[in-house]
Amino acid sequence: MSISPARTTAFDILLQVAKEDAYASELLHSAQYVALSPEDHGLATQIVMGVLRWRSQLDSTLSPFSKWPLSKLDAEVLTALRMGAYQLTRLERVPAHAAVHESVELVKRSRRTSAAGLVNALLRKVGGKRSSPELVAADEAIPTTPAALAAKFAHPEWLVARWLANFGIETTSAICAENQRVPGTTIRIRYASGTENSVPFDFTGEDIRLSPGSLLASARRVESGDITKTQAFRNGRVAIQDEASQLVALLLGQVSGKGSRILDACAAPGGKTAILAERNPSATIVALDLHPHRTRLLRERVQATNVSVITADLRTYPPGEKFDRVLVDAPCTGTGTLAHHPEIKWRLRAEDIPQLQSLQVSLLRAAMQHVAPDGTLLYSTCSLEPEECEQVVEEVLGEQDLPGKHFELCDISAELLRLQNKKILTATNIERLTQGPYLRTFPGVHPCDGFFAALLRRS
Repeated sequence: MSISPARTTAFDILLQVAKEDAYASELLHSAQYVALSPEDHGLATQIVMGVLRWRSQLDSTLSPFSKWPLSKLDAEVLTALRMGAYQLTRLERVPAHAAVHESVELVKRSRRTSAAGLVNALLRKVGGKRSSPELVAADEAIPTTPAALAAKFAHPEWLVARWLANFGIETTSAICAENQRVPGTTIRIRYASGTENSVPFDFTGEDIRLSPGSLLASARRVESGDITKTQAFRNGRVAIQDEASQLVALLLGQVSGKGSRILDACAAPGGKTAILAERNPSATIVALDLHPHRTRLLRERVQATNVSVITADLRTYPPGEKFDRVLVDAPCTGTGTLAHHPEIKWRLRAEDIPQLQSLQVSLLRAAMQHVAPDGTLLYSTCSLEPEECEQVVEEVLGEQDLPGKHFELCDISAELLRLQNKKILTATNIERLTQGPYLRTFPGVHPCDGFFAALLRRS
C-alpha cells in the first residue's frame, strides 16, 4: 500500500516548518504542490494546519503511551506521530487503519525504519481516543486560568497568561477560540477608485460564490470554490488579503499633486504596496525591504509602473528627498495572525518580544527622518502585544531629541470616518475598531486578524 500524495505532502511540509522555520501556508500554495488534485491538496492542508493548531493537545494524547519523552524523538518520527494522532482524534472520516499504516510508512520513507514499530504501537493505542472536533460544547464553561485555557485551546501557557493580564478573560477566550478555527478566505478586489460598489468582473463558470466583506467595500468572503484557480486571481485582479491588512493600507490616505511621494518602508510581500499603488496612480512609490528574496517576491506581486522596489535597510537608507506619506508595517511577533499561521505560537518565546520592540523603535525613528513637513506616517503591526504597538509609539514620541518631537499622534477615528464617508469602509461602528487614538482589532472580537495602527503627522 503506497502513501497517499496528501500525506506525503503534509509530512514534507511539516518537516520544513519544524526544521527550517518555514511558513506552512506559503508552502501549501507553492509551485511545488500545484499538481496535487483538489482532494489531495485539501487533505494535505487539513492535516498540516490541524497538526500545527492542535500540537500541544496531540502531544498530550501521545505522551502517556510513550516510554520516551517526545522531545527526544527525531523530527521525522514525531511528525509522523502527530499526523497520525491528529487524523485519529480529529478527522472522523479518515479510517484508523489508513492513519496508522501511512504514518508508519512515512517513518520508513524518511529512513527511520527502526522507529516504525514505535509509531505503529503508539498510534494503535491512540486509536481509541477519537473525539468530536468541536471546540467547546454549548453547555461547557470556558476555563479561566492560563493553564486551563492553554490546554483547552492548544496555546502556550505563557502567551495565554499575557493575554489574560492585558485583555481579560472575555477577549482572551475569544482570541484563543478563533485561532483554532479554520479561517475563511478573504479577497481584495482591484478597483478603480470610486467604483467599489460593483464587481468589475464575474466568476461565471468558475464555481465561485462570494459574500460581502465585513469591513470594506473592496473585500469579499469566499463562501465556496478555490479562488486561486480563477482567471481573475491569475491575472492579479483579486488577491487574498485579510480585511484588517487592507484597512491599514487604506488608512494612509491618498496624495495628489505633482511630485507626490510615498515610502512603503517594510513592504514585502506587497499586499499593502499594491493598494497604495492602486489608490495613488499618479504618485511615486518607493517600496523597501531588507531581504533580497523578499524584494524578488515583491517585484513579482506588484507590477505597478509607479512602484520602485529597493533592497535596503530602512535604518541606514539615506534620508534624501522627503515623502508625503510613509508606511511602516513593522516586523513583529504576528500574534494577531495565528489562525492563518499557527506555527508562530510554537516558535515564539517571551524573550522575543523585547527584542522585536527594540527593532520596531529603531524602524519608527528611522522612518520619521523620511517624512516631509505636513506629511503623515502610519505605524502598524499584526501583533496583539502592547510592547510592539502602543508602547513603541509612546516611547518614540516621548523622546526629547530628534526626530520624535516633530510629530503628533492623530486620532485614527478621523481617518476611519473619512473612509466611511467615501464608502470605502462599510463598517458602521467605528468605535469598535479603535482603542484610544489607535486602530485595534482582535481575532474573535472583530471579523479579521489582529492589527494595530497609529497615525502620526509631522509639523
